[in-house]
Amino acid sequence: MVRLDLVAALLATASLARAVPNAPPIVPGAYIVEYQDDQDSAAFVKALPGDASLRKDLRFQLFKGASIQFPDTETAEDMAATVAKMSIVKRVYPVKRYTIPKYTVHSTGNAAVNSVLSKRQDGANDTFSPHLMTQVNKFRDAGITGTGLKIGIVDTGTDYLHPALGGCFGPGCLVSYGADLVGDSFNGKNTPKPDSDPMDNCNGHGTHVAGIIAAQAGKNPYGILGAAQGVTLGSFRVFGCSGDVSNDILIAAYNMAYEAGSDIITASIGGASGWSEDPWATVVSSIVAKGVPCVVSAGNDGSDGIFYASTAANGKAVTAIASVDNTASPSLLSNATYTVNGGALASFGFTAGDPDAWANVSLPLWAVSFNTTDPANGCDPYPASTPNLAGYVVLVRRGTCTFVQKASNAAAKGAKYVIYYNNVGGSNGVTAQVAGIKGVAMVTADTGATWIKALAAGSNITVNMIDPETGPMFLANFPNTDTPGFLSTYTSWGPTFEVDVKPQFSTPGGMILSTYPRALGSYGVLSGTSMACPLAAAIYALIISVRGTKDPKTLENLISATAHPNVFQDGRNSYPILAPVPQQGGGLVQAWDAAHATTILSVSSLSFNDTDHFKAVHSFDIQNTGKTDVTFSLGHIGAATAYTFATTADITPDTFPNELDDSVATLSFGSSGSVAVAAGQTKTVEVTAVPPAGLDAKRLPVYSGYIAINGSDGSAFSLPYLGVAGSMHSAVVLDKSQTLLSHSFDSKSAPVAANLTFTLPPPGFANDTAYRNKTDQPKLVVTLAMGSALVRADLVAIGNGTVTNATTILGTTTLGSADEFPSYWNTRGPFEYTFDGKLADGTFVPPGLYKFAVKALRIFGNPELASEYDATESVPFRVRYTSLPKRSLIRGMA
Repeated sequence: MVRLDLVAALLATASLARAVPNAPPIVPGAYIVEYQDDQDSAAFVKALPGDASLRKDLRFQLFKGASIQFPDTETAEDMAATVAKMSIVKRVYPVKRYTIPKYTVHSTGNAAVNSVLSKRQDGANDTFSPHLMTQVNKFRDAGITGTGLKIGIVDTGTDYLHPALGGCFGPGCLVSYGADLVGDSFNGKNTPKPDSDPMDNCNGHGTHVAGIIAAQAGKNPYGILGAAQGVTLGSFRVFGCSGDVSNDILIAAYNMAYEAGSDIITASIGGASGWSEDPWATVVSSIVAKGVPCVVSAGNDGSDGIFYASTAANGKAVTAIASVDNTASPSLLSNATYTVNGGALASFGFTAGDPDAWANVSLPLWAVSFNTTDPANGCDPYPASTPNLAGYVVLVRRGTCTFVQKASNAAAKGAKYVIYYNNVGGSNGVTAQVAGIKGVAMVTADTGATWIKALAAGSNITVNMIDPETGPMFLANFPNTDTPGFLSTYTSWGPTFEVDVKPQFSTPGGMILSTYPRALGSYGVLSGTSMACPLAAAIYALIISVRGTKDPKTLENLISATAHPNVFQDGRNSYPILAPVPQQGGGLVQAWDAAHATTILSVSSLSFNDTDHFKAVHSFDIQNTGKTDVTFSLGHIGAATAYTFATTADITPDTFPNELDDSVATLSFGSSGSVAVAAGQTKTVEVTAVPPAGLDAKRLPVYSGYIAINGSDGSAFSLPYLGVAGSMHSAVVLDKSQTLLSHSFDSKSAPVAANLTFTLPPPGFANDTAYRNKTDQPKLVVTLAMGSALVRADLVAIGNGTVTNATTILGTTTLGSADEFPSYWNTRGPFEYTFDGKLADGTFVPPGLYKFAVKALRIFGNPELASEYDATESVPFRVRYTSLPKRSLIRGMA
């Protein structure tokens, strides 16, 4: 297998073109420098050319380096290339930004009122549904809470003054260590203002994560239980109240968490990647190699289909966590009342939406129709006979069309307030920003049905709403009848582009009740792999408490082998075949079984790779740590095979749900289907795979399944595997039809005609506001159908006699790469690059006619061979400058 080690020198100056919409964008002029040996960063930066400044000192036990900033972004690439050639420098990486994790807020709430629907858990038994699903309840029932272990959280900080999170920060507190690396105002583009206080009172993500791990029983009105209440937490805040975070800060946070003695590190952060070589991922991998398990959320891009692994979850030995939906649907409801025909007050709960001006609203209900099964209730314009709805609260069923459409139809008849009744269990927050609408809310399906029945009988119902910001609330737990325990549709799919198995396993992340900053309501129900990941971290602590080992590989192998795979569900319907391993990994974690297993496998998964790199035979060890001999029978359960492409004509992976096929691989196990392992002994099992037959290899089918290992002592284990019944190298990576030239000001990136003249700013003045609105720069849009480890964009002169020093690169005669190219470790999707005339060597092209020669290296391709690239060219375009004050910068001009 040919890797990019052949061009290690080029990798040292790798940069990433600006990307849209999913790939992390770069910070102009900013680079991470990794030293060969330790250096004084201040002295190092002072000696650099280009007036470089120190962004962040990154000298740690496991990483020696610094992030630096060059003020002149026009020459920064040249300066970085110079730095990369220094003997004391190991590598130079671009600084990239990662967004605040995506997650869904279903409801938030303040202190609870007494309600039969709100069940506290101050007693000995743990009945919290995510804990029941993962066997975490058995640990608390046995008095095991992770005491003495430290979990470092890299996130948005923690509201440690929350009563369920200890009420203090520092030694002796639940949140006992950590730091704020950025400050409230940091947005990823401005200067961080670090301090020692990791308080989160404006975001909420990190506070929710902390509660999942260690919320204290009896310290909150909703009975929220942390899975490992005995641990202490470290909070490393890497996000401000909004915006992004750069990877130099993430690298610092991980190293700080490691050096602070964290036994486990968790981060629910990431961005589309698919490559384990990403610099942030390699740092996390190095921490795992030192014996600290690192769990990272798999990502929330399930809608993008297969081959969409996220960094740093896709790092080697990093444990990627997928999400399943809770079996319960908890809702934090505002406690309001209603009357029927002026009778006695009755209570009901609602979830306020956006807008939420419900204070002191007391109005009669008016229903769109009395049909509680109509899937399109309120989707059509109301009839002419509809009364003026300004004096009513409109009641409409959720379903089919958007909340905005339903609210718009109501507003067209004068409505100011709309209540939706759910078509599934529970109640969620809704958003319907429509002119004239002052308040929207949701009630449960049962409440809606009760009201509709009364209205249909001719009764008058008046609802008495309360201010959701200040009014009393209660917790209602509804059964999840739609997706209980199934893989969340948003959970991102692996594998990596090099066919590493991702994710590793899953925990509940859909509809999770936990703590929230006091300023934002104190409690919240959220969904995302962000919620699954901290539960996995807590489970690691519990298993460490039982087994005594902190070895990441042993723990991951145990958890994977004892996890329970589930069948596939598309969000509506389930199918009688196991969900693919690229979606669920080993399956839903069964923590108690992992903690007490006396059988340990030597691996957590197997990859047979693709047909070009097919490894038909694998071996793994079965270790019997018990006191009795065990004979294991070996079997195989196939999972659904997922087609990457919808048709043979497609080059971009299909969106969720990918087409599934029930064809499975054939596995055989040496000369026998069983293996006897004496107490205290280890035996090696050899497994041979034959990919499923009859599949369309051009559509890149990803097959997977589980080796079933059943012991004579009643134990049962499974080992997930996957492979690709096609050639990854044969997959087209460059979408030529969507790789084009456009105007820099065109947000829709419409292609321009050939031979268009672009007027550029003077060389070196692209960021000068005096020229920004007076020039028109060409925008190169490069669209990757699959990931590419190396993308080139080289400038080719067309009949321009003034050009000198042209060179031939991969068969193309070129002046060189455009600035910010080559680009490395690219995920699939579109990238946009605005060309100001600058080349990667710091010179500018002279006025003339040019075209871009775009090349994208195929997966597993040899970067030294032109035949290994997908290639296309832009239309010809002409370049001229508004003026040429720096003629020495122009290629071939003195």
